[in-house]
Amino acid sequence: MARSRWIPRQLRRFAQVDGHRRALVVEAVLWLALARIALLTMPFQKIARHLGAFTSPAEGRAAAVPGQAAPEQVALAEEIGWAVTRAARPLPFKAVCLPQAIAAKMMLRRRRVASVMSFGVARDGDGALESHAWLSAVGVEVTGYPIAAQFIEIACFV
Repeated sequence: MARSRWIPRQLRRFAQVDGHRRALVVEAVLWLALARIALLTMPFQKIARHLGAFTSPAEGRAAAVPGQAAPEQVALAEEIGWAVTRAARPLPFKAVCLPQAIAAKMMLRRRRVASVMSFGVARDGDGALESHAWLSAVGVEVTGYPIAAQFIEIACFV
């Protein structure tokens, strides 16, 4: 019952968003769906080929990605982060940190904005490993933020 009222409300809110942002949300939905399908059907090694150059965080290549850019690129990175996180919420599948980071990275790449996708691990209260992915671009925290303090960055794609 509550879901039946939620859908029309979300559609009304979506209709109130300006055309540019609406297009970004639609694009984000498509990239999130593609990322989900890829993660379910392909080995990660094959997906990784499309994410950029693999590097360790200590290597410093991730730091070489420009942190300051034109204001248009900063605004675009912020809008893509907004669109991906908004698009991920109502989807009928889980679009958690990794699909969100992949979707945002692909959207930024299409617009020639450099980004760094980072992967981290941490131990939960039971000692099991948890993983997390996040994306930053041109000094903007695009997806996966805030990062819990216990996560240790282990790899990046630049």
